[in-house]
Amino acid sequence: MDQADPVVASPPSVGDMPSEEFRVQAEAAVDWVADYLRSVGELPVLARVRPGEIRSALPPEAPEDGEPFDAILEDFRSTILPGITHWNHPAFFAWFANTGSGPGIIAEFLAAALNSNAMVWKSSPAGTELEIHVAEWVRRLLGLPEGFEGTINDTASHSTLYALGAAREVAFPGVRETGLSGLPQGRIYTSEEAHSSVEKAVMALGLGRGGVRRIPTDPDFRMRPDLLEAAILEDVGGGVRPVAVVATVGTTSTTSVDPVAQVAELCRRHGVWLHVDAAYAGVTAMLPELRHHFDGWEQADSIVFNPHKWLFTPMDCSLLYCRRPEALAEAFSLTPEYLRTREQGSARNLMDSGVALGRRFRALKLWFVLRYFGAEGVRERVREHIRLARRVAERVEAAPGWEMSAPVPFATAVFRFAPRGVVPEEQDRMNLQIMEEVNGSGEVFLSHTKVLERVVLRLSVGNLRTREEHVDRAWILLSGAAKGLARRMAAD
Repeated sequence: MDQADPVVASPPSVGDMPSEEFRVQAEAAVDWVADYLRSVGELPVLARVRPGEIRSALPPEAPEDGEPFDAILEDFRSTILPGITHWNHPAFFAWFANTGSGPGIIAEFLAAALNSNAMVWKSSPAGTELEIHVAEWVRRLLGLPEGFEGTINDTASHSTLYALGAAREVAFPGVRETGLSGLPQGRIYTSEEAHSSVEKAVMALGLGRGGVRRIPTDPDFRMRPDLLEAAILEDVGGGVRPVAVVATVGTTSTTSVDPVAQVAELCRRHGVWLHVDAAYAGVTAMLPELRHHFDGWEQADSIVFNPHKWLFTPMDCSLLYCRRPEALAEAFSLTPEYLRTREQGSARNLMDSGVALGRRFRALKLWFVLRYFGAEGVRERVREHIRLARRVAERVEAAPGWEMSAPVPFATAVFRFAPRGVVPEEQDRMNLQIMEEVNGSGEVFLSHTKVLERVVLRLSVGNLRTREEHVDRAWILLSGAAKGLARRMAAD
């Protein structure tokens, strides 16, 4: 046997940041965050950089030797911050506005320090059990019955992928072992207003883009159950196997609400998995006056709700509820020898609910948020956001030349400038110009979409710091830009 190599002492420079330096720098970072959250409304909400500008300001190579932490923080302020679009800004109204709240931010800090990974119970007992428990808290707040088992993923895109993966396993038993080759074409049905994540999930599951059938909607942009059933019957007659239906409560473009109860009854009758996408609007199930939007969702096989959208939880945090967790496990459970533990079978392993083994301690921030604000505190804040969005809708409805493009069931107003005598195509260009001018002010940030092939503007309220003055200012900028544009067009 060869003689063992001599033990060489580690150099003094090896190791982590010294605890005292960490304390000083962490305190400086906390001070910066507190100042940022207090004054974020004074910053331009939209990043004012060009593509490639941030990268061009960075060195092409990583440093060979470590740099002083003060210098790193200074570069964060001078180089990174100008390239940030401030989602925490009170006048961020684009897409679906949200909030990384104080308690959630603190919890993220603690979760990063713990650096735990709840892939199996043994790897993080607290991470596993808190996730299960906080999902139960939210289930009760949403009014869902017992039987729905919740897990936390990063985003609704993955939650929907996992739900439809379980549906595929039910529709094609054993597909995880044999694949789809030689099987009938599988189909997933959703409305024309559904989120693109549904189509991405179908692509990832090997069903192809042709595996999605988009069902037309009614005048309020809700999926039509009669056309859904006709599509299912046509496919069955043609040898296509229905896999799942995705109904949405709060679509992305118009926040429309599919008739879930009717869709659920249809799915039950035809033996098709029902997945409900309530990623945006799910929090409003906590409000008794809006619970009617969720009639029938208790019959779903799976539901997705994103606390990071409107429950003040920092990105990322998506809750997937499944009423048939055994199907989810059948689709994704795989335990190699190196992950087997004595607790196998007596404790739940979260890795069995999806593809990821690495599982951040996301439950901690949701737990902090729920405890800090409380259920009634959440309800009060959500109601205020709805009031502010409807305040914008009232302004639009009262203004000449403007029109609402969809109802406002939640906290997103969808509207357009449509002056009489101007052809629709020109109106589209005008709305885009209005949006660019308003966003260019730096005071507010809105997004657009298309409804019935026409360009419309969206103003979504969801930030804890948003007040009347912010939505009123947005309307002043919008109406001012429209008037200025109309004058210029008349002069030409």
